[in-house]
Order: sequence, then structure tokens, then C-alpha cells
Amino acid sequence: METFERLPAAAAWRHETAREGFEVVFFTAPGDGIRIAGETSAVEDGEPWSIGYEIELDAGWVTRRARVRGRSRSGARETVLEADGDGTWHVDGAPAPQLDGCIDVDLESSALTNAFPIHRLRLDPGVATAAPAAWVRAPGLGAERLEQTYRRLDARRFDYASPRFGFRCELVYDAAGLVTGYPGIAQRAH
Repeated sequence: METFERLPAAAAWRHETAREGFEVVFFTAPGDGIRIAGETSAVEDGEPWSIGYEIELDAGWVTRRARVRGRSRSGARETVLEADGDGTWHVDGAPAPQLDGCIDVDLESSALTNAFPIHRLRLDPGVATAAPAAWVRAPGLGAERLEQTYRRLDARRFDYASPRFGFRCELVYDAAGLVTGYPGIAQRAH
């Protein structure tokens, strides 16, 4: 089982192909988990939008809370997801049974959130597993279930698949377990 190095204070990604934009995140580790504050600004299909987020993970990298704010030509929105850590979710205070069994939050606007399952699962090379996520769309901030799988290829590479979109790629991670290469989506800039 691979252990990861300490997270940097900040990281950034340049989005490409699917959208033009940039994501910047800042990490703090208050002792009982990880707190992340991030921003993504992008242009996708000719439309500009921005997403800001704060995500709280427990010490095992399990998502406990995500506050996501967005702005686009259609206006400003906010969505708050809260999880009990065992797969039960609330979205904006209401039960969200469509997300039952999801442990991770995955933001469509973020390359960072693909780090959550690999840290949480700590798969051995050759092992694959389903990792459905509470997926927050950009820019509308609707929350839905996204089926996805991760298979560890070696210390820094994972085979990722999202059957809903017929999408499959090889994700490359750094020593801290943050994605550096996400084909067609983003490349690490810092």
C-alpha cells in the first residue's frame, strides 16, 4: 500500500480541451482532517463561469462537507452537500437518496477532486474498485450520482473510467497524490 507525501500548501491546474480555464486550491490540515479552499474560472462552449468551493475531509479522506458557489451568465448559485461518512448525503439540508453509497464528492469544475478516492482507497497495484461520487455539475451546481472506477497501475498511475460518458483515461499523480495529468481535462501548473 502506497503512502503519499505531505500535501503542498497550494496547487494549480490549467484546464484544457474540455474547457479553457484555471483552478487554484489551498490546503490546511487542522489535525482532524483536511480543509480545501479552491476556485475555478473557465470558458466552456463559449460561456464563462466561475466556481468557488470549500471542502472538508476527515482524516481518512472521506468527504464530510462541501460548499460550492457558482456564477455564470444565468446568475449566482450555491449548493451545500453534507455527508455522514457512511454514504448518506444531504443537499441543501434535504436528504439526497440518489447519492446513497457515495463516499467522495467530485466537482465537475475540479481536477483536484480525483485525489480523494485514491487517498481514501490506497489501492495496491493491479487492484480496481468502483468509487461512485456525489458529482456537482458546473456551472449549474446540481448534485447527482456519478459511477466511476479506479484501477491502480503503479505507484503514480491509475486507469480511470466513467461509463456514463464512455470516458476512460490514465491519470498520473505526484508523490502527494494530486493529479498532474488528466488527459483532455487538465494539467498541473503548480
